[in-house]
Amino acid sequence: MTKFKKNQEKAKPKISTASLPDIVFMLLFFFMVSTKMRDASVMVENKVPKATELVKLEHKNLVNTIHIGKPLKKYATLYGTAPRIQLGDKFATGVEEIGFFIRTFAAKIPEKQRPAIFTSLKVDSDVTMGIVSDVKTELRKAGQLKLNYSAMPRPQVAN
Repeated sequence: MTKFKKNQEKAKPKISTASLPDIVFMLLFFFMVSTKMRDASVMVENKVPKATELVKLEHKNLVNTIHIGKPLKKYATLYGTAPRIQLGDKFATGVEEIGFFIRTFAAKIPEKQRPAIFTSLKVDSDVTMGIVSDVKTELRKAGQLKLNYSAMPRPQVAN
């Protein structure tokens, strides 16, 4: 019989978890700072039309979005089923509010970048052009001449 056992397992040191909360909070802080939250939730139907000639906008922080379409079913009881204009996260009561909406957006942008601001119209494909023409007229009055229509690429047809 021997005094020392050679095949006895050595005790493994436990992993220290003391720094784990620090790492978790650093990751949480990083993602909170680097993530851009959605500006507004879409409250209108938006079947985007198809197009062939598309250009992708480079600076999305300089794009101001106006949604036009019928209110979603959950808003239909309050706002009806006629096409409405959504500015940010609320419905506009009239096209007269567009000028204020444009100026408010431009005030958030540094002055050197203001000439590069685009307004993107996300119009439902079932909406008539009457309301779109009214919106374009108000944009012209507000001095917003750079306009973009949002569209999806049209599938290519093989000949």
